[in-house]
Amino acid sequence: MTEDPTIRAFKRAPSIDMSTWYKGILITSLATERDTGGAFEFVVTRMKKGTEPPPHVHEREDETFYVLEGMIDIYVGDECFHASAGECIFLPKRKAHAFKIQSPEIHMLVFMTPGGFMKASATMAIPAQSLDIPPDNGITYATVDLGETIKVFEEYGVRFVPPDKIALELPAFPQ
Repeated sequence: MTEDPTIRAFKRAPSIDMSTWYKGILITSLATERDTGGAFEFVVTRMKKGTEPPPHVHEREDETFYVLEGMIDIYVGDECFHASAGECIFLPKRKAHAFKIQSPEIHMLVFMTPGGFMKASATMAIPAQSLDIPPDNGITYATVDLGETIKVFEEYGVRFVPPDKIALELPAFPQ
């Protein structure tokens, strides 16, 4: 096995330079696809209840959520997992999933393998102005036209589950 000379060890902590605001979510990229040679991505997220993405499916990435603060219900196929601080949830690729924040806010670590998906949200994000959840300006998945978001995500192998298919792909998800 040959070593990739572009991959270097590093140490990071959340900073404004590595953070974006995206549809009501603070995303801080601690390890990007470029940092890891595509092996994975590792981010810290902070979200308010009501800013969750619609049910969706990743064709390429497995995801692992580790809850630092707050409570969340995560739906994967026909299962529902209740998670709070100190717990992790694994979301396999090609399985529909969604989540509902059960506390006012959630603070999570998200590990995605392989890397690359975060470029999708980065194309639609703005630089964070602070390490806080973005101001409540109404820009969330629930309040904007998702046409452009759907197109961008499809380029990265992610599809939103149409409303008429949610009961079929995520039977436990409340509608």
